[in-house]
Amino acid sequence: MIHKDTSNIKVKIGLVFLLWLLLIGVSFGWNLHQARMARSQIAIETARAFFQQILLTRRWNARHGGIYVPITAQTQPNPYLKVADRDLRISDTLTLTKVNPAYMTRQLAELAKEENNIQFHITSRMPVRPENYADDWETIALLAFENGIKDIGEFIGTSDMQRYRYMAVLMTEKPCLQCHAEQGYQLGDVRGGISITLPYVMPLPWRSLTITHAGLAIVGGLLILIMGNLLKRSYNQLRQQAAFDALTSIPNRRYFIENLIEEFRRGRRERTPLSLVICDIDNFKSYNDNFGHQAGDGCLRTVAQTLSDNLQRGGDFCARYGGEEFVVVLPNTSINNAVQVAEKMREAVANLNMCHPASTFGIVTISMGVAMDDVRNPDHETLIRHADGALYRAKETGRNRVEAHYPTLTTVQPHQRPKSRHSKRHHHH
Repeated sequence: MIHKDTSNIKVKIGLVFLLWLLLIGVSFGWNLHQARMARSQIAIETARAFFQQILLTRRWNARHGGIYVPITAQTQPNPYLKVADRDLRISDTLTLTKVNPAYMTRQLAELAKEENNIQFHITSRMPVRPENYADDWETIALLAFENGIKDIGEFIGTSDMQRYRYMAVLMTEKPCLQCHAEQGYQLGDVRGGISITLPYVMPLPWRSLTITHAGLAIVGGLLILIMGNLLKRSYNQLRQQAAFDALTSIPNRRYFIENLIEEFRRGRRERTPLSLVICDIDNFKSYNDNFGHQAGDGCLRTVAQTLSDNLQRGGDFCARYGGEEFVVVLPNTSINNAVQVAEKMREAVANLNMCHPASTFGIVTISMGVAMDDVRNPDHETLIRHADGALYRAKETGRNRVEAHYPTLTTVQPHQRPKSRHSKRHHHH
């Protein structure tokens, strides 16, 4: 029973340990999910901020009907801008050309790529300028805009070098109609969109999360194992105190009853014999009266140790039944073999030669009753009564002897039938 209880504690400690690892795994997954969400939020908010700056700049340009800037090597007249006053000659050294919102957006894109490696691209499904044609991803985004979506974004690239690609819708506003009304656009139509590619995105904190959670798993797991072992040790100590007799250090009556029931059930289930021996120290009260209780306690400890030392198999055990009585449980042992074991124990106690003046034999002796389970017995208590009855006969017929209660011939198991149906007595001479 103690072994089973210890095994149960080990199983529970294992379950707690697995639960801890599960919690750490859930925490790791949750924190990683939160990191992904935070990274996505930061990326899209950053892209939206860029888009809003571009949009404000375009609106400022459109409200002024375009702006004039000097013609330079970097800023040439826009061949796609079909207006009468596109170019203005101011002097022999200065000519101005009109820059509309689309042209200004392209120049800003070139400048942003040079300065910060941020790329953005103005596009539509009917671009005036061929360079503004949408790629496959932008085409999908434009279709989404026509279905009411305002913006779209995704991470691209490898895990080591990820970028964020974003695109937001451009709606047809009143200033836009000056150039695009002839294309059929009306106020409020989806004019196109601007895609933005951010060159650097905050990486996921894989390493820090892994190290942190691995550390928590190890520390927590060690604490669980340490505390579990301390708990198991404390439980075993308590169980030892509850299951073992404090004076003799052998199992007590409670342990005996629990294990006898278990062995009784196993014997019935596996159809194996089960024998029980009940022992009693002869004239023990007189021994206490002559030598005192301390000597009596020493006698009990010595007898208990002697009985335990003469057990022959691991499954056999000896327990203190109460006072000066002891019991020996012998699983898978026939009545004849049990009598032999009991006789060996009786002789071992007598051979101690402990002085006992009040005894007929002059030394400490024991009387023993042996019984084997009968298949007709309703429960384990009947087996105890049979062994106790045999002990009573041993006491009544002179002490320092072994008496046995034999099952009837009809109930003895095959190959274990005794030679006689009557009680067999063993006398000490």
